[in-house]
Amino acid sequence: MDDTWNTLNSLAQSLDSQTAMVGEQRWLVQIVKLQEEVGEVAEAAIGALGENPRKGRSHDWDDVRKEACDVAVTALLLLVRMGGDPRWFFEEHLRMVAARTASARPLAP
Repeated sequence: MDDTWNTLNSLAQSLDSQTAMVGEQRWLVQIVKLQEEVGEVAEAAIGALGENPRKGRSHDWDDVRKEACDVAVTALLLLVRMGGDPRWFFEEHLRMVAARTASARPLAP
């Protein structure tokens, strides 16, 4: 997992070196980029189902997986670019989500 965070830090540094925006402006642009990526995973899913009458089956489920990876990377880059300790923040949040899920009551049949 260290390689993942090292790669994310490197990508964030590269992105930050290519913009004149600072602080919250960078974060906002990254949030907009995240929304763009979410739209692309939706487009790929629609294409995998063949539900766009104009395009038909324009994607497959591997395309959806790739786009989902882009969403995950873009979200993690947002955490890195916001500073602090993104790895700790992510892992702590993941623990809270897992605990919340483990304590959730099953749905009634």
